[in-house]
Amino acid sequence: MRVLIDSNVLISAALFPNGVPCRAYPTMSAPPDGGTICEMDKTREIQVDIVRSGRKSLAVEIRQDGGVLVRAPYGLSQARIRAFLDAKRDWIETRRAAVLTRRQAADSLEKLTAAELDALAAAARTDLTERTARFAPMVGVTYGRVTIRRQRTRWGSCSAKGNLNFNCLLMLAPPEVRDYVAVHELCHRKHMDHSRRFWAEVERVLPDWRERRRWLRDNGELLMARLDRDGTGV
Repeated sequence: MRVLIDSNVLISAALFPNGVPCRAYPTMSAPPDGGTICEMDKTREIQVDIVRSGRKSLAVEIRQDGGVLVRAPYGLSQARIRAFLDAKRDWIETRRAAVLTRRQAADSLEKLTAAELDALAAAARTDLTERTARFAPMVGVTYGRVTIRRQRTRWGSCSAKGNLNFNCLLMLAPPEVRDYVAVHELCHRKHMDHSRRFWAEVERVLPDWRERRRWLRDNGELLMARLDRDGTGV
């Protein structure tokens, strides 16, 4: 459920799997029928998404737009979730500030021209086709077409038919990051999900995949910010 937090309202997110909607309560009164109360920022409104699943642990993520995502197990008490958020308050505020600063920097970057995008696409077609061919035997899979796209939301994809798509902006990333994306998509030929078996397959081929993914998460927004909205270049 989506939660908005500000200085005047405590938000109770209905975290039950039956989809009860969120409700807001004044700070002077307690929510009458459950939910997680979150008051994390006294000056700014923060969006918090709380998702319940069959997982066994709590986790918190900061999204690229500065929103906060909490993943929680079914049945975990409201008090436990609130205590978790309170314990993570400093980390959330620090990490969120860094994300918003990076986003501001991305918005100020110069956009790529049509000629520059054409050059990146041509280079990517050669580079990523070669990387895919090199890693496919290591993963132990075959694949169909390799297509290069200009996208603002994803680095690669694998279709049910085994066709692979890659973002031309990967040519702005280090070679080891391009290796990671190629292996990632090839591993989807075995597992069309992000299950433990999928990540185990990625790790078998690239033991340091977490470091490569971290680079992409930390810097990817800056790369994608150089693409204009329609992807045709300026």
